[in-house]
Amino acid sequence: MDLKRSKINLLTEKNIGSEIKISGWVRTKRQSKNVSFISVNDGSSIISLQVVVDMNSFDISLVDNITTGASISVSGKLEKSEGKSQSFELLASNIKILGLADPENYPIQPKRHSFEFLREVAHLRPRTNTFSAVFRIRHSIIYSIHKFFNDKGFLNIHTPIITSSDAEGAGEMFKVTALDPKDKDFNFSDDFFSRPVNLTVSGQLNAELGALALSEVYTFGPTFRAENSNTSKHLAEFWMIEPEMAFYDIHDNMDLAEEMLKYVISYILENCDDDLSFLENFEINDEKSLPQIQRNQQPLRDRLSSILGKKFDRISYTEAFNILRNSKPNKKNKFEFKVEEWGIDFQSEHERFLVEKYFKNPVIVRDYPKKIKAFYMRTNDDGKTVAAMDVLFPTVGEIIGGSQREERYDKLVHRMDEMDISKDDLSWYLDTRKFGSVVHSGYGLGLERLVQFITGMKNIRDVIPFPRTPGNCNF
Repeated sequence: MDLKRSKINLLTEKNIGSEIKISGWVRTKRQSKNVSFISVNDGSSIISLQVVVDMNSFDISLVDNITTGASISVSGKLEKSEGKSQSFELLASNIKILGLADPENYPIQPKRHSFEFLREVAHLRPRTNTFSAVFRIRHSIIYSIHKFFNDKGFLNIHTPIITSSDAEGAGEMFKVTALDPKDKDFNFSDDFFSRPVNLTVSGQLNAELGALALSEVYTFGPTFRAENSNTSKHLAEFWMIEPEMAFYDIHDNMDLAEEMLKYVISYILENCDDDLSFLENFEINDEKSLPQIQRNQQPLRDRLSSILGKKFDRISYTEAFNILRNSKPNKKNKFEFKVEEWGIDFQSEHERFLVEKYFKNPVIVRDYPKKIKAFYMRTNDDGKTVAAMDVLFPTVGEIIGGSQREERYDKLVHRMDEMDISKDDLSWYLDTRKFGSVVHSGYGLGLERLVQFITGMKNIRDVIPFPRTPGNCNF
């Protein structure tokens, strides 16, 4: 009888004594004259299933060809295990090799590999415990975000990946063309779109159009930045969640951001304990060689739980500036970027000081100087600041950036003129301020930065399956 394949993560005590069939990839094998123990993982869980093979019942050549990395299908009876590391084991009655793996060439061996090495074999690194845990958690984060917005009545809308706008005015964009740029007669008027276009840096401006008709919307898609930055914090391709809400002011915006982050973290704590436990123990062991001051002060799951404990602290930019300017690290020149003049853009070290040292709690900073913020943010009554807000988290600094959008046509035009932004190119955007404009707000959350915080991974390249960075577009 051909049994239906069972997923390892769904096996329970109810399955003990049952005939089951599992398929997966071999993690390890211990072989002796009379018995072999094969650890099989199908990707559904951090936990592998031990397959017990009676060597007297199988062709030895078959078992010899079962090596780390090979794919196999096994049928047999599920029994309670006497071992401490697993609850069940499978007594094999039938084994089929689905795909061989040459042990001389298979790069993922049952030993500790550096993350640098694993990035070079990114097509195989999901086979490791660490990366399978990270990618399962990444999936759960994505699911929980969609569930959060769906349950609140938001509509998911798709904004363009190819666009003619630069929402941030940053200029660090990947250009898109169907022509050969080396052609001496190259002219954008002859190109596919008859004008310069680029890969999107944000879906925000388009999402605002949705909000000003559908009230509450969100985007969830890839975004691109052509920053020539080879750091542990930057990617050229990453995923953004950008909700936009009509009839929300800056305070409503902050409330939603805090609610969403707490919802996602709570969901992961409730549904991903095995993977979190593995990553927590990995981090503890990995940090043993570091000085105490460089180690995380709380285990991973405790750090996540602490986010849920109380309301985020909320302060103005000016209050944050004064705290930083008067801080010991600033007075003793411990900051790489000294805090001296009001109006500076806070760096990661400043954000982390506020969160980790001063408040010891997530912080939302609002009302930033308008000269360091984008044109679409609502100007406050003081004429110097805008209704912007950043959510700051421990270890990662800024995790959300958002604002109340400028809904007043004259103010928006004035701001665009100040920043030399073409009103002709954004005439469609300005139209929304002419016809039934309302107070509205939104924010952007970089998915990878959130995954980094929740998993404890140190490098952002290790929380996305195939990282895109300067000089790296493999796989």
